Amino acid sequence: MKTQHLKRILVVIVALILSMPIKAQILDPVSWQFSKEKIAENEYELQMTATMDPGWYIYGTELEPGGPIPTAVFFNDEDGFEFVGELRYPPADVKYDPNFDMDIPMYGNRVTFRQTVRVLSPSPVVVSGELQYMSCDDQRCLPPDYIDFVFEIDGIDGTEAITATARAEEEAEPDTEESTTRIYTPEEAEDSGLGWTFIIGFLGGLLALLTPCVFPMIPLTVSFFLRNADNRARALRDALFYGFTIIFSYVVLGLAISMIFGPATLNALATSPGFNVFFFALLVFFSASFFGAFELTMPSKWSNALDSKADKTGGLIAVILMGLTFVLVSFSCTGPIVGTLLVEAAIGGSVFAPAIGMLGFSLALAIPFSLFALFPTALKSLPKSGGWMNAVKVVLGFIVLAFSLKFLSVADAVGQWGIISREVFIVIWIAIFLLMGLYLIGKIKFAHDSELKYMSVPRLMLAIATFAFVFYLIPGLWGAPLRAVSSFLPSQVTQEFDLSRIRMQATDPASNDIYTGFSVQEGPHGLMAFTDYEEGLNAAREAGKPVFLDFTGLGCANCRKMEASVWSDPRVMASLRDDFVKISLFVDDRTRLPEEEQFVSDAMGRERAIRTIGQKWSVFQAERYGANTQPYYVILDYDENMLAPAHGYDTNINRYLEFLKKGKDNFYGNQ
Repeated sequence: MKTQHLKRILVVIVALILSMPIKAQILDPVSWQFSKEKIAENEYELQMTATMDPGWYIYGTELEPGGPIPTAVFFNDEDGFEFVGELRYPPADVKYDPNFDMDIPMYGNRVTFRQTVRVLSPSPVVVSGELQYMSCDDQRCLPPDYIDFVFEIDGIDGTEAITATARAEEEAEPDTEESTTRIYTPEEAEDSGLGWTFIIGFLGGLLALLTPCVFPMIPLTVSFFLRNADNRARALRDALFYGFTIIFSYVVLGLAISMIFGPATLNALATSPGFNVFFFALLVFFSASFFGAFELTMPSKWSNALDSKADKTGGLIAVILMGLTFVLVSFSCTGPIVGTLLVEAAIGGSVFAPAIGMLGFSLALAIPFSLFALFPTALKSLPKSGGWMNAVKVVLGFIVLAFSLKFLSVADAVGQWGIISREVFIVIWIAIFLLMGLYLIGKIKFAHDSELKYMSVPRLMLAIATFAFVFYLIPGLWGAPLRAVSSFLPSQVTQEFDLSRIRMQATDPASNDIYTGFSVQEGPHGLMAFTDYEEGLNAAREAGKPVFLDFTGLGCANCRKMEASVWSDPRVMASLRDDFVKISLFVDDRTRLPEEEQFVSDAMGRERAIRTIGQKWSVFQAERYGANTQPYYVILDYDENMLAPAHGYDTNINRYLEFLKKGKDNFYGNQ
C-alpha cells in the first residue's frame, strides 16, 4: 500500500512538472567573467569574457540602425589611470538573424573583450563601468542586460596585483589562464560579412566597366600594349603589373579610409545625421552628373602628364604610370560607385571592410584590362561604344538617386525631424523607378541620348523588372510590409496612412477616450496603450475592463511580427480595442529613471543596479511572472490577478483569439 501511495505521489509530481508552462521561465544563457593580466610595467589588460549556452549568441559592437542592441562597454570617469588604445575584440561572425530579418555580426560560444589601461597613480586605482549586451537564439531575444564591473589595480609602486572582481559575479572564480587566451578558432573568427563586402565591390567593378569613362580606356590600353604582341613573356609581365597597379591604387584608398577612421568612428558616422545628409547630397550630385547635367572629369593636365610620362618611359615604370592614368581617367565615372561602396563598407563596422571592398572593385576592373594588355588583339570581339553606354550611365543615375534616399532617411530617423515618413519614402521611390522604366522603353530622353530605333532584349527585361518593382511598391502606401526592401524603408511606425488603423478608428472613434491625458502612445494599427503600469491599472478600474499587459521592446523583432501578423486580424484588433485596457511596457527603453526611483534588484539570481525604464520593466516581468522573454502577454483584472495563462510568441490567430476570449470571459465571470 505504501508503495502504491508513493507511486501516486510521484505521478502527481511529474504531471505538475510537465504541466508547467515552458515559456514562464527565467532564461540566463550568458555568463560573464572578469579578470586582468599585467602585460607591461604599470600596464594591465582588462578582460571581459562572455560564455554563451549552445544556440545562444550576443551581438557585435557596431551594428546598423534598426537592429538589436549592440554589445558595449561603458567605463566610468575615474582618476589614476589612462586607457591605452581602444576596446579590442575578435571579428564577429556575420550571420542571418531571423529575429531581425537581417545579417548581423554576432558572437557564439565564447568571446573576450579586452581593454589596456596604464596606471598613473602610486595608490591603488579602481576601473569600473557597465557592460551592455543583448542575447538571442534563432527564435527569441531577451531584453538588453547590463552588468556592473569593478577592476581593482595596484598603484605604480609594484606591489602584488589584486584579483579583479565584478559586482555581478562576486562569488565566481575566474579562470585566469582560460580568460587570457584567444579561444576563438580561425573558422569562428572568419567574418563572412567581409566576403559579402568583397562580392558587392566586385559587382560594382563589373558595373563600372560599362561606364563611358572606363569603356573608352580599352582602345588606349590595347594601343599601348601592342608593342608586346611578339613577346609573350614580356606581355605577361606587363599585364600583371598593369593590373596590380590598378588594384594597388584602389586598395590604398580603402586602407586610408580604414586608418583615418577607426571602427568606433565609422559606427558613429553610420548614425550621424550630419554625415548621412552630406552623403545624401553627394549622391544626388553624382546622379545629376549621370543624367547629363554636367560632366565630372579629372584635371586633364594630371592624366596628360601621366600619359606622356608613360610614353617617354620604358619598362615597368611606363606600365605603372599607365595604370595610374587608367585610375585617374576613369575616376570621374567610378567615383560615385567607389564612394557608395566605401561608405557602405565603412559603416559595416570592420576596420578591414573598406580595403576589402576596394579589392573586389579593383579586381573586377583589373582582370579584363590585364587580359587586354596580354591579348591586345581581343579588342575586335568587343561591342563598339555608342548610345548604349550613355543609357547605362542614366540608369545608374536613377539607382544612385534612389539609394541616396536611404541616407536621408537614416538622418531623419536619428535626428527625429519627421521629414521622411514611410509612405513619403515609398512615393519618391515609385516616382524614381517609374521614370526609370519609362526611360528604358524610350518614352523619356536626356540631352546626350541617341535615338532608340528598337528595344533590345536585355533592355526589355530590365524594363519589365523595373515596372514590376514599381507595382510591388504601391501597396506599401496603404501599410503593406514590403519585406523585400524593408531594410531600406523607414520604420512602419512612421506610416501616416494605414488602412488597418483608419478602419479601426472609424469603427469606434470614441474607443480611446480612456487614454486621454495619461502616459500613452499610439501603437500598431492605431491601438492606444498606457506606458505606465499604475496609470493603466487605475484606468482599467474606472473603465471596468480587464488589463491587457504587453511586455514588448523597441528592438523586439518577434513583437513586430506578432503585431503585423496577429494583431492585424480584424477580430484581434477589435478585441484589443474594445475589450481591454492595454498597457505596453518596453523592456529596452534606455530612458534614465530619476535618481530617487533607481534601485538594486536581485530578481535574476544576481544583484544589478536598475537605472533605466527598460530595466525596471524587465525586472518587473521577471519578479512577477518568472519570465524574461518578449513578446509576453498577460491578462489581468484591476486587482492584478491573472485571468488566463500567459501567452508568448505564437502567430496562430485562433489560439490568440482563444487567449483573449478566456481572459475576457474569466474577468466578467468573476464580477
